[in-house]
Amino acid sequence: MIARAPYIFLLLILIPDIYLDLHYWRHKLPVGRRVVRWIPSILLVAYTLMLTYEANFIPDNPTILYIYLLLLGLIAVPKVGYMVLSGLGLSVCKLFHRKKNYGNLLGLLIVPVIWYIVLNGSFIGFKKLEVNHQTYTSEALPKAFNGYKIVLFSDAHVGSYTIKDQWILQKAIDSINSQKADIIVFAGDLQNIQPQDLYPHMDILNKLKAKDGVFSVLGNHDYAYYLGCDDAMKTANCRETVSLERQLGWTLLRNESQSIERGKEHIIIAGMENDGDGKKFPQKGDINKTLTNTTDKEFVLMLEHDPSAWRRKIIPDGRSQLTLSGHTHKMQFSIFGWCPMALTGKEYSGWYREGGQSLFVTAGLGGLIPFRFGATGEIVVITLKAQ
Repeated sequence: MIARAPYIFLLLILIPDIYLDLHYWRHKLPVGRRVVRWIPSILLVAYTLMLTYEANFIPDNPTILYIYLLLLGLIAVPKVGYMVLSGLGLSVCKLFHRKKNYGNLLGLLIVPVIWYIVLNGSFIGFKKLEVNHQTYTSEALPKAFNGYKIVLFSDAHVGSYTIKDQWILQKAIDSINSQKADIIVFAGDLQNIQPQDLYPHMDILNKLKAKDGVFSVLGNHDYAYYLGCDDAMKTANCRETVSLERQLGWTLLRNESQSIERGKEHIIIAGMENDGDGKKFPQKGDINKTLTNTTDKEFVLMLEHDPSAWRRKIIPDGRSQLTLSGHTHKMQFSIFGWCPMALTGKEYSGWYREGGQSLFVTAGLGGLIPFRFGATGEIVVITLKAQ
């Protein structure tokens, strides 16, 4: 992660201290105290440079990365907040010929706010879980499936749970099972970057049960896409992840579909492989292969990890009435109900509709980074209604 763009992190650490030194420290502090003020940033720079030698997206021991990000949030980010507000205050002073820089006061006030967000999101918010109840109504749904209950979860990222934190994952699995679902569906990203992430949690994941079983698709992290190794090794790792999911008793759909019967009626459960932008995220979805032999008259429940594929491939195809996705995590951050991802105009959380087709994007369960503030991990219970 750090090695892919270390300059961003270095600038985040150094620019605020340069600003503070130029505008305040050098005028008010002796050299020795100025040096002391620089020590935290110097240590963070050294930590950053160490992480640039990590071949994988995150270290094999992710705690090394988590500590770094926590320190970044407690030291560098508050300084950035102070610098921005102080700088705006200076601009106002120059523009209106004022001496008092109120930006400094606002900058000081924002520091404890940032500390609260960082600490709450890291040690409290990540451990929370919500059960999100939703209803989906469709004229195309066969009457036999009226009241059919789906439990959706996504983005488990089980590699982020240490042994002492396994109770968080156990609580989620127990909550899913307690819904007594007709079907459980998982929308991808079971691991962080490698199948070894799953080993300590197999017994917990194996407990998932539903009348019609557990169906899943792969997410971008499940392809070993972020390992620092050659393509052959990535393929071997992905093959092992697939094998482990199937050992759990899950039906993993890879551009495939199956029929679920209720008496003489049926619906189609389809799973398209991760279909991202093809650059940062794997683009492996084949909608025609996924829906082979599926007609326009059948009700199709589509699983696709990346919601961007909905407009790119699923809507143009026209055969999937309901698509369930994850991937975005709702940015793992929102404040007063507002998420910065709303500015992108993309599908990132909740319901979206286009003609006769609907998409639901879950905020997900966990995260590559164990942090959530205002975007609580969730399982989603969707009850189907025939119109």
